[in-house]
Amino acid sequence: MSWWCLRVQTTTPGRQQVNEDEVLDVVDERDEVVGQARRADVYARNLRHRCAFVLARAADGRIFVHRRTAQKLVFPSLHDMFVGGVLGTGESYDEAAKREAEEELGVSGLSPRFLFKFLYRDGEQSWWSAVYEVETPLAVAPQESEVAWHAFLTEEELAARLAEWEWVPDGLAAWRELRARQDAPR
Repeated sequence: MSWWCLRVQTTTPGRQQVNEDEVLDVVDERDEVVGQARRADVYARNLRHRCAFVLARAADGRIFVHRRTAQKLVFPSLHDMFVGGVLGTGESYDEAAKREAEEELGVSGLSPRFLFKFLYRDGEQSWWSAVYEVETPLAVAPQESEVAWHAFLTEEELAARLAEWEWVPDGLAAWRELRARQDAPR
């Protein structure tokens, strides 16, 4: 099951607890809010919700890539080329993208730029995913509870790692959608 979009709360060093009582917006196939539900219920009942993905680039174009910690409740030790997470009730995609990027990268004053939105599907699960890009300094301070390793890779280096490393499935889907849109004739 794919739960990459979980936002976690650190309770003690090395331990994470998902805030199952956090209320999320439930949306339909047009991304219109149709109700709210506790995070635990959203996941248990496969209710469609919202998530923000942020591709962080250094000024020279290299991409922030990271490996999740082994203590993560979902997808431990998998790689991702996005930072991000679920939107809280009433939170806009823009607000969530900024909040998540700043939290996970440990950098303030970021201004993510919206690129596109798509409906991610994995079996019975689906969520609306807004993809952003942001320029970040090389001197990041990633959350230790979230990030075990990180580097800034060129697109060529990242492409070479796609077949070598195990990736978070929805992040990989967002990456493929981004590449398809970049490669499409205009």
